[in-house]
Amino acid sequence: MHLFIELSLLIVIALIIASVMKVLRQPLIVGYILTGILVGPFALNFFHSTESIHIFSELKIAILLFIVGLSLNPLIFREVGKTTLLTGLGQVFFTSGIGYAIMQLMGFDAITSLYVALAISFSSTIIVLKILTDKGDLNKLYGRVSVGFLLVQDVAAIIVLLIVSTIPRVTGESLSAAVALLFLKGFAITALIYIIGKRVLPRISKFFASSQELLFLFSLAWGLGLASLFYSLGFSIEVGALIAGVLLSVSPFSYEISSRIKPLRDFFVLLFFIMFGTQIMLTELPSLIGPALVLSTIVLLGNPLIIFVIMNVLGYKRKTSIMAGFTVAQVSELSLILISIGFASGHVSAYIVSLVTLVCIITICGSTYLMLFADTIYPQIHRLLGIFELRKKRSVQQMTKEQHPEIIIFGYDRVGSDFVYAAEQLKKQYIVVDFNPRSIQKLKENNIPYEYGDAEDVDFLQDLGLNNAEMIISTLPDFNANMLLVQMYRKDNQKGIIMVLSHDVEHAEALYKAGATYVVMPHYLGAHYASSMISRFGFNSFEFEEERNKHLQHLAQRQS
Repeated sequence: MHLFIELSLLIVIALIIASVMKVLRQPLIVGYILTGILVGPFALNFFHSTESIHIFSELKIAILLFIVGLSLNPLIFREVGKTTLLTGLGQVFFTSGIGYAIMQLMGFDAITSLYVALAISFSSTIIVLKILTDKGDLNKLYGRVSVGFLLVQDVAAIIVLLIVSTIPRVTGESLSAAVALLFLKGFAITALIYIIGKRVLPRISKFFASSQELLFLFSLAWGLGLASLFYSLGFSIEVGALIAGVLLSVSPFSYEISSRIKPLRDFFVLLFFIMFGTQIMLTELPSLIGPALVLSTIVLLGNPLIIFVIMNVLGYKRKTSIMAGFTVAQVSELSLILISIGFASGHVSAYIVSLVTLVCIITICGSTYLMLFADTIYPQIHRLLGIFELRKKRSVQQMTKEQHPEIIIFGYDRVGSDFVYAAEQLKKQYIVVDFNPRSIQKLKENNIPYEYGDAEDVDFLQDLGLNNAEMIISTLPDFNANMLLVQMYRKDNQKGIIMVLSHDVEHAEALYKAGATYVVMPHYLGAHYASSMISRFGFNSFEFEEERNKHLQHLAQRQS
């Protein structure tokens, strides 16, 4: 069959299966792998042009790593705090340790055990970001923490990929020498290219950015050119492609480049996972099932519990910790690249490729439903999670008895500081409730009375004396949390004032119906004020400048 016809059929089948995955609310990656299994040599076996497609193998991995590098701007690591660093690296350490021990117990050799252990310790940033965005949880505390430690994991995975793709197949003392030489050469070449990228790249990229087509061509030439340069110097193509992406990520045009390359990335992602699916040995399925289920259990159950324990020790509440834990219950696409490189280097067998791919399918499917239905699952396992808590929550009964706050403010980070200022102006006793340790630290530093707690924890709200307060203010964006606050407050207090926040008109109407005194809608208020400015000022730029200066002064006061 002609290559063009085979590719056409391949894409049509991928479309059909991916559409089914969409209906089942599964990531399309699962559909791509299943397509590969279906058309592969162990099923329909109609795809015979594997040798022709094989020329894409190194290219597709290089392109994928180049695009991964584009998203790893070194400047963003300034925002990585202690929590995300400890959680991300801690989970990788414990999962890989447990995975290695399990693989050894199942009779696999040390190198194979190490590859598989590392593969199951990394989670998929792409899948998690997609689900968090679809759920609207990206800006929740657990969502922000999850994205942070997944970024840390991506960096750890990249370091592993760099080492694995560059170390030659040597053992003993020669391996140690190769590693030392690798780091020396890598540091020298990267430093040189970094200087060039810092001094020269911004100027030339500015010239190429004048044309969209030219910018696209330049980015490809930069990525593939550096990959070839590194290869000619004794490194792997993957190392050069990744470093090329990282260097280009600091360019002011990195987002534009990423958007231009996105269709190319999607095509190579499609090919990569389909080709991976074709390598699954269905004839070995009976022997694969047992190890795959054991490893999948570690990922689906073990990873969330490891994250839960680490975050609990760091001071996070039970729900936040387990919700973040659910996000690491799958194997990353970088793990498949790791296994692919290991197979190409002769470090692992085709059987291991099949094993990790099967674990990938099981865990991606399972974790997707874990994240989608996390709010339903949590109440069922709430009490059971107490067994794994090393840092037990403290009671707030003594605190509330002494302070009797007249105003309770939920959430400090967003606009809570404005409400704190208003409460102080009223000279009323108030308290701020937050479950973000970073916010708690700010409250401590500013000597603001606070309580560490979760607005969705019914027991905590009862201990806090919610119904005795004269005013409740919630700056939380979560509809469910605000609805719970309104319903609990109105149950025993019909006269008090409760203000909550909403970004959705339907949610605002529901909150009013439940008894909210006032629903703050930031987008509506902001747009209303901005439109009134236009009505009042017209084309008077001086008036707008005055308003701008007032706004800047207010922002500066909030930061101080």
